[in-house]
Amino acid sequence: MSVTLLASAASIGLLLPTTRAHATPPPSYTFTNYNSANGLGNPSGKNPNVVNNVFATSSTIYAATYNGLGISTDGGNSWTNRTTGNGLANNAVYGVYASGSTIYAATSSGLGVSSTGGTSWTNYTTANGLVSSAIQDVYASGSTIYAATSGGLSVSTNNGSSWTNYTSANGLGGTGGDAVYSVYASGSSIYAATNGGLSISVNGGETWTNYSSANGLGVGGNDAVLGVYASGGIIYAGISNGGLSISSDGGSTWVNRTTASGLGDNWVGGVYAAGSTIYAATGGGVSISYDGGVTFRNYTTANGLGDNFVYGISVVGDTIYAATFNGVSVGVVPAPGAVALLGLAGVAGTRRRR
Repeated sequence: MSVTLLASAASIGLLLPTTRAHATPPPSYTFTNYNSANGLGNPSGKNPNVVNNVFATSSTIYAATYNGLGISTDGGNSWTNRTTGNGLANNAVYGVYASGSTIYAATSSGLGVSSTGGTSWTNYTTANGLVSSAIQDVYASGSTIYAATSGGLSVSTNNGSSWTNYTSANGLGGTGGDAVYSVYASGSSIYAATNGGLSISVNGGETWTNYSSANGLGVGGNDAVLGVYASGGIIYAGISNGGLSISSDGGSTWVNRTTASGLGDNWVGGVYAAGSTIYAATGGGVSISYDGGVTFRNYTTANGLGDNFVYGISVVGDTIYAATFNGVSVGVVPAPGAVALLGLAGVAGTRRRR
């Protein structure tokens, strides 16, 4: 199967990343889940355990929930929740990003920015020039902020002082409407995951090129792109019920990975990549490929995930953070000694895991 897939990709001129054979097997993860029972969010609030998205640094986990922004500095064991009581525009947080000491929270009533660890917030809405106050996702680089909204993409190059908006009127999203679900940027290239496909600008938003099922993006004619990432000249797009699409030529051609390729589910809400390793948040768990998307290893509740429906993913080193329907799941590779101990515990018939 691998040879056939690679030959098919080559026949259309798409170069997939290749790797040397592993000297040792790829790592195997175990997950620990954290939700309202651990202090994340509000146990009596709306959808108390649903985590819409997650972002992590080497020291901090940020969890976007319907009950505020959860922050943990001890790997998930304890949480501080930031809400409207701290000045956040709305407790419904759909996306989060952090850079240095600055936190960006995408809420249903505006974009919140905090430089105080979330104790206070400056909120940006249509009153400040955003195209919509319903923010779906956020990304930042330097003084530039990218806000994915239900009405288009808003970009500020001066830390929020002023905004430039991009909608279907500017060529964003094609005929699929103005909703933008996710955004990523690198240099002058902007990648906007829209309801009508993937919109790419290589000149900072001046012009846009849209890619949809008509261009080979996704399967089943589904054009809604939920997550996007780009690294090393390769673009990754997570499609709603359309699989994971990969392009190594700027979007001109695509290879689609689905359950037929071993992907956990064809609903892909988020994606991250490092080298030839791809991490996909799917409706069937966390799917990881170590060979550029040719094959996948899937992790589910059987491996400790809080739920098989995974909305977003963040990776720091060898640690995976998954936003699930039932909390934040943190995946680690057990140390060799820990693996041995787990094996002995299994023989004894008692294995305890938080």
